[in-house]
Amino acid sequence: MERHITCVICPVGCKISVINNGLGYEISGNRCSRGKEYALNELIMPKRILTTSVKVINGEIPLVSVKTSGAIDRSIIREKMDLIKEIAVEAPVQIGDVLIDDIDGQGTALIATRPVKRTETFLP
Repeated sequence: MERHITCVICPVGCKISVINNGLGYEISGNRCSRGKEYALNELIMPKRILTTSVKVINGEIPLVSVKTSGAIDRSIIREKMDLIKEIAVEAPVQIGDVLIDDIDGQGTALIATRPVKRTETFLP
């Protein structure tokens, strides 16, 4: 069985061909070793950086953008999205704030990617 994968490690976008010959994988089309590693990972255990938003309490805006500090297994992304939609953080939030220490059991953190200031409350 032959599969075609476009490598996204660098801007070149190599068109990689992967053939399972029964004894292993034959990989061609990659211009560097990183492309070969990417293709194998895509076949065996694909991973992705998770980007989304988290609710903010008392913030100038209602959501803060977040991402994982590294790639996580693609198979657990829905489960982690369900977890993330249940949390909220108190403003202020700074870029780089860790909102969840270990989201995947592998030490990958969920971090804020933009600042959110606290809403100013004025008393009469």
